[in-house]
Amino acid sequence: MPNIPQIPWSMPPDWQAAVTPYLNPAEAQRLNENLQREYSTGAVIYPPAERIFAALEYTPFEQVRAVWLGQDPYHEPGQACGLSFAVGPTVPPPRSLCNIMQEYSNDLGLPPPPYIDLSIWARRGVLLLNTVLTVREHAAASHRGMGWEALTAAILTALAYKNTPVAFILLGRDARSYKQMVFRYPHVIFEAAHPSPLSAYHGFFGCRLFSNVNQLLASRGAPPIDWRL
Repeated sequence: MPNIPQIPWSMPPDWQAAVTPYLNPAEAQRLNENLQREYSTGAVIYPPAERIFAALEYTPFEQVRAVWLGQDPYHEPGQACGLSFAVGPTVPPPRSLCNIMQEYSNDLGLPPPPYIDLSIWARRGVLLLNTVLTVREHAAASHRGMGWEALTAAILTALAYKNTPVAFILLGRDARSYKQMVFRYPHVIFEAAHPSPLSAYHGFFGCRLFSNVNQLLASRGAPPIDWRL
């Protein structure tokens, strides 16, 4: 059995300190028990245990300038890497990621990168966070309701109390359900349809996410994010 993370103690120390005041201990315990039970079945869980908190490791709490909120990790072999919407740079991109890159090129006038490595954004302060951080192989949304949502809420609440502007990127109904939690000054919110093939043509394509997020940050006197890959 892999080294199962214990919430919140296995999170990076800066995130643990920021999030613990907003995380109900009973909810954390329920999540830990559910994870223990799931791993004990021998099920294949994505991402690998050591990558579950990759988003928090790439983007320290004090450096967060934007939050790109996803749903749950990709559930097919080799895809999930711990960053929302991302895969490893040598992994064929799923359709949602292809659609993000199409909007990236159309909005910014940049060519698609030869290898799509979203960890570049993470290192520049874009927290690529899923609302649910694990999933069972071949079973989308299989870990919803296990307790990850309470941790996500605590992370977003901690960020909402930052005094420096953060852009919250909420794509699709699930992400937008967190809107009221982060609707605080001086932060800004960008909403659009989800980039999945089912909804990309109904409000994601043409939303100009990248330039609009930078304009929203500029309205708060914050510098733009360098989106170049």
